[in-house]
Amino acid sequence: MFTSDEIKITPGMQRYIDKNNAYLAKRDQYIRDVVKKWKFDTIAVHGLYTVQDALEDYQGAIIEPIFMSSSQAYRDADEMAAALAYLIPTWCYSRIANPSTYYYEWTLALLEGYGFKGDTSCCSTSSGMAAIMTAVQPFLVHKRHHVHEPRNFLATAQCYGGTFQQFKVRMMEERDIECRWVQNPANIDEWASQIDENTRFLYGELPSNPQQGFFDIAAVADLAHSRNLPLIVDSTVATPALLRPICHGADIVVQSATKSLTSSGFGICGAVIARKNLICRVDNDDLKQDFALYVKYLPNRDYGPNLHPLQAIMTLNDVRTLRSKMDMLSRNTLKVSEFLSRHPQVERVEYLGLPEHPLHELASKYMWLVDAEYDEQYGKPVNRYGHLMSFCVKGGVEATRKAFDGLQRIWRATDLGRIKSVATIPAISTHLQQGEAGRQLAHIPPNLIRLCVGGEHPDDIIADLDQALNKVKTKTAVGTPAAVR
Repeated sequence: MFTSDEIKITPGMQRYIDKNNAYLAKRDQYIRDVVKKWKFDTIAVHGLYTVQDALEDYQGAIIEPIFMSSSQAYRDADEMAAALAYLIPTWCYSRIANPSTYYYEWTLALLEGYGFKGDTSCCSTSSGMAAIMTAVQPFLVHKRHHVHEPRNFLATAQCYGGTFQQFKVRMMEERDIECRWVQNPANIDEWASQIDENTRFLYGELPSNPQQGFFDIAAVADLAHSRNLPLIVDSTVATPALLRPICHGADIVVQSATKSLTSSGFGICGAVIARKNLICRVDNDDLKQDFALYVKYLPNRDYGPNLHPLQAIMTLNDVRTLRSKMDMLSRNTLKVSEFLSRHPQVERVEYLGLPEHPLHELASKYMWLVDAEYDEQYGKPVNRYGHLMSFCVKGGVEATRKAFDGLQRIWRATDLGRIKSVATIPAISTHLQQGEAGRQLAHIPPNLIRLCVGGEHPDDIIADLDQALNKVKTKTAVGTPAAVR
């Protein structure tokens, strides 16, 4: 795979290839026969790191070691030649691979693929934005050289501000690649109407940040595949503890692991997880066969958006308790959203967990706490909707800022997914650069506050919100624009 026909395999190289093929076969059998039979929590805790790995290679270390070395030494020229030709597993240079990122990648690949009958793989990245770039760039290559070739892709307009900028500025304005915004992603006809012979992929974020947009994953995936296109999904807010898009037909999942996966807030990281044997219009067999491995060994080798091994292990440690953490944060958020929906100073609450939300029924079809039916606490399937919500303050911009500034326990920051509750005003922070027209397209009014509820007791978060909102003296709510859903 990924190897030039010009490479001549020597007998010495073949010995290394045979040895490593035996290792890979043993690993894959272990995944099939053991790991894929585990429950979600066990995979999150152990991944592919075994007692045998620890005793044979890492002096018995219970936690995966952090390999800070930038490169790997080889026994001889034959091993080096086989490794650099990608004929055997290697971490020749940490920009390409590293044992620490290896364990991180396999854990996320298995978690996103939990319940999926096929195979998944993962490519780690230095951030969520790097993950988006990694996921979309390979589909935008020219099919014919020296020919002006129109290219386009579809994306949900309700998305993170950085995603909007990458697509609008970096793709459309700088590279003349058209992004066709889907304003109502729950309407399958809107997706279908914008696809043509020059479309390369469909991209959606759900639940969207900060508007709580959602769409029917299976329906959009079926549409994409019927047109020979892949569906790429940003599932950062939900995490695989609540939603695994690949199980519903999506081809590639983007994770800004900085957020919910790494609730401690110790650094920046991302990941691209993909099913194998993709459907797409790009004539590249290696890309189709194993997308994550392809981008890891070739495009990302050259672009360099690598993940630091220290960050890989720090994130991995956060992931070990992902299911119970997302359960707790979701329950806290539901309680907070119910309080805000009754507050006299709040115009509207956006949270998919509220029965009155117009997308509640659709979200309930997909968002489930993984393995709740095996949990002694529940013993049956349980819906959970994540820790991100937003609400609009009555009285317009001035009242919104006053309430925001009045927060005492909740942190004012642009971050989300923390174990500590964090709030921001998207119109002046995360979505500022996309401009007023872009915010209207994405349904982000100026009086909207995004709130990411943390692990504090929800009563204390409610008390902080109540005292902040009660500082606002609203004479009238006239003139406060209501966002169009």
